Amino acid sequence: MSDKQKQKSAAEAFRAMHRGKRILLLPNAWDVASAHIFEEAGFGAIATTSAGIAFTRGYPDGQRISRDEMLQAVSRIAAATKVPVTADVEAGYGARPEDAAQTALAVIESGGAGMNLEDASGEANQPLVELPLQLEKIAAINEAKRKTGVPIVLNARTDVYLLQVGPAEKRYDQALRRLTAFRDAGADCVFLPGVRDAATIGRLVKDLDFPLNILAGPGSPSISELQRLGVARVSLGSSIMRATLGLLGRIAEELKTTGTYRSLENAPSHDDVNRMMPSQLTTKSS
Repeated sequence: MSDKQKQKSAAEAFRAMHRGKRILLLPNAWDVASAHIFEEAGFGAIATTSAGIAFTRGYPDGQRISRDEMLQAVSRIAAATKVPVTADVEAGYGARPEDAAQTALAVIESGGAGMNLEDASGEANQPLVELPLQLEKIAAINEAKRKTGVPIVLNARTDVYLLQVGPAEKRYDQALRRLTAFRDAGADCVFLPGVRDAATIGRLVKDLDFPLNILAGPGSPSISELQRLGVARVSLGSSIMRATLGLLGRIAEELKTTGTYRSLENAPSHDDVNRMMPSQLTTKSS
């Protein structure tokens, strides 16, 4: 089987996971080591965290890292793991539909089985990309997929709740309108981060009748509750990576105050981590 056939098969397998009997759990990796931890824990697919990758490379979140540098990280993760990897590529690294298409091609070249596309504009006076333009971006991505023959899963995201756009009482209708438009434009899954209320999530699942991705974390319904509500996919964003920074802070505080090492006790051994790393790993050009 050629590399392209393998990637097509991985993308199709990943797509099927969105309509399985069990909810799709996607831990978000930021490097090869974190991806291996998730793979060895038995997760059937892995997502990347754009914020986590940016933070570890010294950039703030919000498309401050370049497309090339982001996709280099994705490529290393995809090359080092055996499960499908879906790439968080923010808003597509450019304002034009052509930029979104180029990013989709880069995801495919990196070995990815899916990609996120958010609608945050980065502009305070107009925080969301105008809907017609976002739909053009989705169309351009789907055309890139068609040309390559690799059906990566497009997870189209709106940040209505995450950015608290507009009056609170109008956010549901605005989010539903945008997600419905993304669905009808050819997205494979839609994503609404920032909502944690079970009643709202359940209502959205019924109104959309389409695979829905929820960003979970402290204060969110449990995985079993999200599955009961009909959520298809759950991811954790950068929270796992940030939790490791919290551990690092506790290690530093213990070392400085008591001079002891208890915070290090459950770390994998050097040899265990070394064995996770592929002996030969090449990065595909993005």
